[in-house]
Amino acid sequence: MAEPMRGDRMWAVAVAAGLWGTSALLREPLVERLPAPTIVFFEHLVIVACLLPWIGSAMVALARCGRATVLAMLVVGGGSSAVATTLFTAAFAVGDPVTPQVLQKLQPVFAVVLAMVVLGERVTPRFAYYAVPALVGTWLLAFADPLSISVGDAMAALLAVGAAVLWASGTVLGRFAGLRLSFMHVTAVRFTVALPVTLVLALGSGASLRIGAGDVVPLIGVALIPGLGALLVYYWGLSRTAASRATIAELTFPFVSALVGVTALGASLSWSQWSGAGVLLVAVTAMTLSRSSSRPSGVIDPARLTAGVSSPG
Repeated sequence: MAEPMRGDRMWAVAVAAGLWGTSALLREPLVERLPAPTIVFFEHLVIVACLLPWIGSAMVALARCGRATVLAMLVVGGGSSAVATTLFTAAFAVGDPVTPQVLQKLQPVFAVVLAMVVLGERVTPRFAYYAVPALVGTWLLAFADPLSISVGDAMAALLAVGAAVLWASGTVLGRFAGLRLSFMHVTAVRFTVALPVTLVLALGSGASLRIGAGDVVPLIGVALIPGLGALLVYYWGLSRTAASRATIAELTFPFVSALVGVTALGASLSWSQWSGAGVLLVAVTAMTLSRSSSRPSGVIDPARLTAGVSSPG
């Protein structure tokens, strides 16, 4: 394992991942009162308002980057931010408050595959040694009875996994755009592009944009705490944290997710789901630790590649 960097900020990575784990605490009550597209629209509206000082310069910088970068950011904003967050939020409406969050640990698996396809980066054959157990763990986690699957359970799992795929693609394309844009510019463009898409999703689904006075504070909270705030803390910490140490610190995310779901939101997981969560976390963590400590030239580092926006991204 890599030695701690000078001024190590592993603690900040752990705090950020823990903040991601509080998402259900804020999102779950909202989905009981508001449609998922409405929640996501206002979530993005709050974040864009916070990023206003950087939007102008970000758009100027983007215009200088060329068509490929512009296209990448359109996909990141429209798909990886707007659609993915909508799918993730909708998963809470049809499933338990723990599974959608823990399923986001699949992002490194999807990100590695997408980076191989999109960026031409190579993976070693032993990637399958981690990917296969991760997929098995996902199956066990997603369904209380893995041999008898209800439509509702399948829908919740598909929504959560769909969000993980889109967030992983956003990480890969965001990494591509980040070669030409600063982190703050990538973030500002992402949410600026996403905002009108979330509006179209809300109006197209027939969701009302009317919210009650009691919804304002929770909406601001979900936008700033597990959203923009956690993202900024994460990147600040990651800048001085070895990838292998960051991976360990990020385990606070599923831990806090499970703790919040079971203690505060009344979630109840079967023994097979707890087993699946354990298999998934061990497989993904082992994959990241292995690749971050001894990867050959040209192979991506999942711990840094999966530093996405909105959630565990």
